[in-house]
Amino acid sequence: MQTLPDRPLAGMRALVTGVANAESIAYGCARAFAELGAELALTYLNDKAKPYVEPLANELGAAMLLPLDVENEAQFDAVFEAVREQWGTLDIVLHSIAHAPKADLQGGLLESSAQGFAYAMDVSCHSFIRMAKRAAPLMPRGGTLFAMSYDGANRVVPNYSLMGPVKAALEASCRYLAYELGPLGIRVHAISPGPLKTRAASGLPDFDRMLAEAVERAPLGELVDIMDVGYATAYLATRYARRLTGNTVYVDGGSHIMA
Repeated sequence: MQTLPDRPLAGMRALVTGVANAESIAYGCARAFAELGAELALTYLNDKAKPYVEPLANELGAAMLLPLDVENEAQFDAVFEAVREQWGTLDIVLHSIAHAPKADLQGGLLESSAQGFAYAMDVSCHSFIRMAKRAAPLMPRGGTLFAMSYDGANRVVPNYSLMGPVKAALEASCRYLAYELGPLGIRVHAISPGPLKTRAASGLPDFDRMLAEAVERAPLGELVDIMDVGYATAYLATRYARRLTGNTVYVDGGSHIMA
């Protein structure tokens, strides 16, 4: 019987975007990648965010810490150029970036502005497509791309508002990218965690109620945490998941199966 390696991502290189602080889903994923042996590059949004992200990058031994505002195409290019110069190749890219104007997020879908909807779609969805386009040439031996979704993409979650259609578009984009990039050996997954206590999620109205309902609905009867999401995502990057692609993977204690 073949023994499974302790560090199945050893020798792999992972670019993790969207780390904001130690409660970020992206941080949980970065920790899991590192524990399984991957070398890391992390990004931070801006100078205000850097003091929160830099200690985490140091803790994880990240080889690179780079600024990335996905609305800034020059920064986008600079991140992947830095990766190309220092590493040459990539194996894993994680996109954990989403944003919408507060007024559009809290006002209901009917009241959302065209500008706010377009902004949310660009930052939260199309930036993943732009990321995939830049990453693919750095994955000559194949790789795995991840985007973070939520169950509000598939069923109505009160107060999730315009982010529901945006996340639905993100999940569809993952499927189409999986089809287009499959011949290159690049796999693509959407990860759909249950409600988590993150800074981004806390901006949703009635978020505490969402957490309580998630516990009641989940067959496992408890909330997930960022490391639950991280370990599930890391598994999908290993060779043990080499024939899986195009999926939306729920890490929610089973709550998505409940009527």
